[in-house]
Amino acid sequence: MLNLEAAHKNFVEKLKNDGKSGATVVAYSKDVEQLLSHLSGMGVNLVSEIKLGHLEDFMKKLSNADYTLKSVSRKTNATRTFIKYLYSEGEISENVSLGLKHPKLETKAPRILTKMEYRALRDATRNDLRTYAMIEMLLQTGVTISELAEIKTENLTISGSTGTLFVAKKNNKEARTIPLNKAVIDAVNRYMSEERSIVKNSGYLFVTKTGNPLLIRNIRSTIDRFFKLAGVEKAKVNDLRHTFVAHHLASGVSIIYLSKIAGHKRISTTERYLQYIDRTGEQEKTELDTL
Repeated sequence: MLNLEAAHKNFVEKLKNDGKSGATVVAYSKDVEQLLSHLSGMGVNLVSEIKLGHLEDFMKKLSNADYTLKSVSRKTNATRTFIKYLYSEGEISENVSLGLKHPKLETKAPRILTKMEYRALRDATRNDLRTYAMIEMLLQTGVTISELAEIKTENLTISGSTGTLFVAKKNNKEARTIPLNKAVIDAVNRYMSEERSIVKNSGYLFVTKTGNPLLIRNIRSTIDRFFKLAGVEKAKVNDLRHTFVAHHLASGVSIIYLSKIAGHKRISTTERYLQYIDRTGEQEKTELDTL
């Protein structure tokens, strides 16, 4: 019979072996650790003793402790993933988490930057070649911040004013190739030739002066600082991705094509932006404009 501590350890190892990011592994590990602490307090010592009522009681306890709905939803997801893992490994005879429901979350409208706002952000970063290149990459390709941090120079294929970025498959997202426009190519080329050229020992595109890959938290804090300098209020890094999707939908880009470029798992994720834009394109196209 598998005890809670051993189950936790095995689960974390499975996440690592599946290639989950370090941040994902840490987040799941902490959420499951909190769950198991609750179960232990209820007298549950073996995974075979876990019941749906135990899980529901844990979520109720979190809600009563003033956790946000988003936090409870995240812990619900971690719990369901953990129980599903135990079931797939044959450690429990029934996936009791199937009856565990997520709290209802209000879907907030995405923060879509205006042309004036992203131009102000671009102007604020012009003398910082690395940040300027990161802004253009986020704004012109719609990659996520984690994908940005993992771009390697070998992922870029640039010839003159045309090019592509290859984004590898990860975390259930299919691999995809994103076309690069002249704006991002010029920004990357200038950064590579004038600033990054002194770094010889790293395969990553965005690096520190010592050649280490730029961490997600450093990218976020840097861009947040330039949002403030540009006077762009209540904006975050991911809003550049929102802006990318919204702009191209509004200009008439095919929803199916854009969904693939953005790496959305479901077309419905792309479609939800339609309620926040005026779609002026008369015919669907498969070419991306320059923002």
